[in-house]
Amino acid sequence: MMTANYHTHTPRCHHAVGDEREYIENAIKAGIKLLGFSDHTPQLYENGYISPIRMTPEEAPGYVDRLRTLADEYRGDIEIHIGFEAEYFPGIFDRLRGLCRDLGAEYLILGQHCLSDESEGAVWSTSPAGEGELKKYVDVVTEGLSTGCFTYLAHPDVLRYTGGDEKFYHDEMTRLCRAAKELSVPLEINMLGLGDHRFYPSDRFFDIAAEVGNDVIIGCDAHDPAALLDEETYSRAVGMAKARGLNLLERAELRRI
Repeated sequence: MMTANYHTHTPRCHHAVGDEREYIENAIKAGIKLLGFSDHTPQLYENGYISPIRMTPEEAPGYVDRLRTLADEYRGDIEIHIGFEAEYFPGIFDRLRGLCRDLGAEYLILGQHCLSDESEGAVWSTSPAGEGELKKYVDVVTEGLSTGCFTYLAHPDVLRYTGGDEKFYHDEMTRLCRAAKELSVPLEINMLGLGDHRFYPSDRFFDIAAEVGNDVIIGCDAHDPAALLDEETYSRAVGMAKARGLNLLERAELRRI
């Protein structure tokens, strides 16, 4: 049984359903003791571009206020934490970090969906990627982790590498895993990808994580309240970790933003 989940979305990202109360109620039904909300941050692009898959800067205070109200209401039934899932773009990250701090967010998880600024035409990590894209992904992620701001790395294997050089993949992902281990950042086994039969979570990636000795954590990545009741997918995620002897954490240490 899952006892803690730090990866939960809300409709403010424009690609999730249900409301915050439904997520909380289902978490309680599932026996979850700690529920962390980590909807996508707004991206503070200098040209004013508004991402269609994230809340706007103007919506962010309402997100935090709503969750604070519910955290008080459900106190004694479940522990609720307020965070964000963020991309790491060096040019705007300091401003984004400042916004999250000002809002009183408790934690960030790193979810690198884009290899380039959306406002300039995003290169999505889920698109077919070769060696250049893989190297850039690892460069960006390791630089982001080195800020010390991220509680864990969400779907670390989200880059869809279609290059034929398996040694290159192994070397680059070993570099990512070693950086995460040195910084004591857990890697997420992503239930959304597992349940939807996506290309992640990847056996070959978590084989590398096992070689390096990374800590892992299971994240529901809930975009629907029903996801929090999915015991079958959770059991499969646990199996991925146990089959490789990975150290599976039930809870994460929230890092100061």
